[in-house]
Amino acid sequence: MGEAGDARSVTAALIVIGDEVLSGRTKDKNIGHIAERLTDVGIDLREVRVVADVEEDIVAAVNALRARFDYVFTTGGIGPTHDDITADAIAKAFGVSIDVDPRARAMLLEYIAEKDLNEARLRMARIPAGASLVVNEVSKAPGFRIENVIVMAGVPRIMQSMLEAVLPELRKGRPMLSRTILAEAKEGDIAAPLRKVAETYPDAIIGSYPFRDEVDGRYKTNLVVRAREPELLAAAGDAVARMVEDNAGG
Repeated sequence: MGEAGDARSVTAALIVIGDEVLSGRTKDKNIGHIAERLTDVGIDLREVRVVADVEEDIVAAVNALRARFDYVFTTGGIGPTHDDITADAIAKAFGVSIDVDPRARAMLLEYIAEKDLNEARLRMARIPAGASLVVNEVSKAPGFRIENVIVMAGVPRIMQSMLEAVLPELRKGRPMLSRTILAEAKEGDIAAPLRKVAETYPDAIIGSYPFRDEVDGRYKTNLVVRAREPELLAAAGDAVARMVEDNAGG
């Protein structure tokens, strides 16, 4: 069972692995989903790296980030082809051996007939020594977790299944709360008074997101206030709303 309601911030990083992402052939759909789900449960995603299918680059990224964050998630590179090298790179990062895991092989046999379990498909059952498995309800080929590193598939539907399987096991912080205030003004016109509000409430996170209204064509700004404490969110949010009202009409 995971722990909930930790007062300390719980942090995470994400490593997206794959030449196809860096070349533009594949448009990543996982970063936003992972960020949203981690935010929902009170884990702060602090960094995202995109790394090529190069073993030493994956090893370097994993070792750098696992030392800095509570959790490191990876996506991609655990399929049946020659360039799926994530599992081997993770084993190297931790200095452990890797081989076909009987547990993972049994999971594959729930989806693939024994006669079709060729050498390529068995690559998906190769798991670093000491890792626990992350269940994949979609196609059965599991991800895995070793210490604070969680290794998941790159296919969005499969990744989402793995993420939901592992989330209950993770330590959580207090979820971040948010409130959005619409300012019918250009971002630059309210930047100075907004800065004063941010200085008054340094423990709140206040973001400014300009956009052009498709209905009336005017430039407007969404001001998003984020905080873990409801009282702080209310106070800072009210201060932003008052600032917007005081500066209405520019």
